[in-house]
Amino acid sequence: PPTTPEWIKFCRQLFGGFSVLLWIGAILCFLAYGIQAATEDEPANDNLYLGVVLSTVVIVTGCFSYYQEAKSSRIMDSFKNLVPQQALVIREGEKSSINAETVVAGDLVEVKGGDRIPADLRIISASSCKVDNSSLTGESEPQTRSPEFTNDNPLETRNIAFFSTNCVEGTARGIVINTGDRTVMGRIATLASGLEGGRTPIAIEIEHFIHIITGVAVFLGVSFFILSIILGYTWLEAVIFLIGIIVANVPEGLLATVTVCLTLTAKRMAKKNCLVKNLEAVETLGSTSTICSDKTGTLTQNRMTVAHMWFDNQIHEADTTENQSGATFDKTSVTWTALARVAGLCNRAVFQAGQDSVPILKREVAGDASESALLKCIELSCGSVRSMRERNVKIAEIPFNSTNKYQLSIHKNENSSEGCHLLVMKGAPERILDRCSTILMNGKEQKLDEEMKEAFQNAYMELGGLGERVLGFCHFQLPDDKFPESFQFDAEEVNFPTENLCFVGLMAMIDPPRAAVPDAVGKCRSAGIKVIMVTGDHPITAKAIAKGVGIISEGNETVEDIAVRLNIPVNQVNPRDAKACVVHGTDLKDMSSEQLDEILIHHTEIVFARTSPQQKLIIVEGCQRQGAIVAVTGDGVNDSPALKKADIGVAMGIAGSDVSKQ
Repeated sequence: PPTTPEWIKFCRQLFGGFSVLLWIGAILCFLAYGIQAATEDEPANDNLYLGVVLSTVVIVTGCFSYYQEAKSSRIMDSFKNLVPQQALVIREGEKSSINAETVVAGDLVEVKGGDRIPADLRIISASSCKVDNSSLTGESEPQTRSPEFTNDNPLETRNIAFFSTNCVEGTARGIVINTGDRTVMGRIATLASGLEGGRTPIAIEIEHFIHIITGVAVFLGVSFFILSIILGYTWLEAVIFLIGIIVANVPEGLLATVTVCLTLTAKRMAKKNCLVKNLEAVETLGSTSTICSDKTGTLTQNRMTVAHMWFDNQIHEADTTENQSGATFDKTSVTWTALARVAGLCNRAVFQAGQDSVPILKREVAGDASESALLKCIELSCGSVRSMRERNVKIAEIPFNSTNKYQLSIHKNENSSEGCHLLVMKGAPERILDRCSTILMNGKEQKLDEEMKEAFQNAYMELGGLGERVLGFCHFQLPDDKFPESFQFDAEEVNFPTENLCFVGLMAMIDPPRAAVPDAVGKCRSAGIKVIMVTGDHPITAKAIAKGVGIISEGNETVEDIAVRLNIPVNQVNPRDAKACVVHGTDLKDMSSEQLDEILIHHTEIVFARTSPQQKLIIVEGCQRQGAIVAVTGDGVNDSPALKKADIGVAMGIAGSDVSKQ
């Protein structure tokens, strides 16, 4: 985004708003002194001194506030990536690593897990490539990338990888289709920079105040000028009167006071790791009446965590707190041991090297979000996953793909009493269950009957309804007579059974709310601030998190909840009865601004799900039409247009993108 030259910023501080009044005062003082000097032999020096003092006040406060803002923007600059980003391109058959800025449309680029994508790419070949689009769309789940065209909407289709998103695993090659400002990311940045940032409430107030003061000063000055002429003073003396009265009415201390107050507040916020880019914004933050918050990484921790498991026909709660002070479950169950073994072995995520001293939850993981969640969960409750994998060596593997929706691996079994090979599998729960004929209950295999299937279905629905991502796990002891120790397994030909397996259990993951959020939402409520969640994620997940952090408070129902309770179709419920409301992005697309206004007026607790950057902008504008002062919090590029449009934007997060911080 284009930035303002420094000297213009400085001049704005010197000649902006209130300073103009002081300058006029100073000029009038010099004028008065000039008149006196010209007419009298020994003029009084008061006016000269006053003029000098006024000019000094303006210049000093101007420099002061310029310094404060320049300091903030210097810190902002240092956030920009310190390392120039490299891209691996193939030109004339040769692979070479070049500066990402020099990539042009038509280049053939190769990316691998851990790389940032250097431009918008059309994928031409990929092997188990997944990208993390969370800064663009707000989904914390990595998305698969492959050459197939799957959707007319470029943001949803699989064969396009976007500039500045991260490739989390696998490799891919793609042709550059757009660079720089023409990329999706660039267009959103342009959308943001094309918006005129509105004036802050304090600037409007001060301007209003200046008009009043000027009016009063000029009125008094002119009245006394006329009076003194009538009373028979010379017109020179009358002019001196006029100037004196006008200057006396200028509150020269106000500018300095306002600047100092705002600076002190900005300093206190900096102590709490909050950087203020524009001093006047401090005051706006205090007068906020509506907050539109992004979900991923702002209200939540932006790391998937195992929240629940289902085994032995019971739902067990896992510990999602950041310091492991939450709920625990019975770890002595044989079924849990089996479930942990499947989750640890049928898993390609590994901790990155040299992190033994780091607490498990804080460690960096190579692998996608759900697998790293499983890895951390098993590591916490069962000890080293690495040694478990070393004891049960992997012999063959079928990686996850979207057609069969499972991942399978075969291991040498350390527990030779069970047989020498163990097959473990995880994937979409209903697909896994279809491949099973038995289920592990309290350590014993029993037949998978209709009753158990129903119990499974209920557990699956319950966890899914909490907005969690559920995975099913099963295993199978391969019989020694058919699969002796020397048997050659072939993952291409699949020369081993993948049906009639033994179902072990479910594990459900969610991106959990940050610990301090419910309290913060509560404080906003009690201060009369309306909190609205705006996210690109699924409605069910969004609603679950909204309930978890108190954006939808206990006992408040959405239209859907009322329909379920009264057992009637949704369209028969009067929307006015529901205090809470979850709006889907596709519905928002078809709404007129009147309909949006109606939602914003009649519902106290609102969640917008599956929204695009453009729609976030529309929502902010809707709130502003109600006369609200809107703050937007967010960390993704998809929040940046809304951040810019809002009366105040709060760019969050260490993982937040550079565009949103601008």
